[in-house]
Amino acid sequence: MSASATLVAAVGRRRERSWSLSSLLLALPLAAVLVCFVVAPLISVVAVSVFRYDNFAVIPGFTLENYASVLSSRLTLSLYLTMIRLAAITWAVTLVLGFCVAYFLVFHVRSKLIAIGLFLACTVPFWTSNIIRMISWLPLLGRQGIINQALLTTGVIHQPLGFLLYSDFSVIVSYVHLFTIFMIVPIFNAMSRIDPALFEASRDAGASRWQTMRLVVLPLSKSGIVLGSVFVITLVMGDFYVVKVMSGGSLASVVSAMVDDISTLLFPHAAASAVILLVVLTLLVAGIMRLVDIRRELVAER
Repeated sequence: MSASATLVAAVGRRRERSWSLSSLLLALPLAAVLVCFVVAPLISVVAVSVFRYDNFAVIPGFTLENYASVLSSRLTLSLYLTMIRLAAITWAVTLVLGFCVAYFLVFHVRSKLIAIGLFLACTVPFWTSNIIRMISWLPLLGRQGIINQALLTTGVIHQPLGFLLYSDFSVIVSYVHLFTIFMIVPIFNAMSRIDPALFEASRDAGASRWQTMRLVVLPLSKSGIVLGSVFVITLVMGDFYVVKVMSGGSLASVVSAMVDDISTLLFPHAAASAVILLVVLTLLVAGIMRLVDIRRELVAER
């Protein structure tokens, strides 16, 4: 190897070291934040979950009794089945609504300015608290609420509908109201990157509107659908306030059981429940992610 080639190679290695060092320095602040606010709390929860407790006192040690108590309880199974059922229904409804709204904004609103304005209008509910938006359904769905009174006045019904409030229906309505935006945003983002020329090619090939939707729009929107599904399912599974208020106490969630444990100072038992919920959600998200290679989809969109 000549001296010039050796010099070039040495300069290249030096540049690679400088780039790696600068990249490391740029990543340090984010790494510090993740360690302080994600990794450290998770380690603390896992550690507390194997501690003993006696007379409301936490005793450092190692035991799997907390996990055995949670996993052997029929209440735990019932709570998980309830939340999975609510999450599945909410996911299905938000997926249909989110897909339709995103499709309308991207492909039926010709002016990009109007489309962006309508999209921002979808975020207006986030200007208020989730609790306020949830409680706003109480005067609408109650037995003396606006909906029942309107149906009674028009003669559609002869007595108030009791299932509208403090039921599974009211819980799902609140979830859909609160979380549909988390489905709209990623699907809107995925659809906005679809080349309009594909629609012309589809029409030239003789495909109907439904075939274009099924063969062009849906496959190219998979990344947005998957990300929206992850957001909605994790938010529903991690909720406890909506299901408690909107069901009138007739339903409970996994997180509400943790809150009850914490209120009675059963911290190790609550920590074990939190770890199990984290594992369940991780498995659900991993299963959803296996349906679509998000990295490949995002790279293809670019």
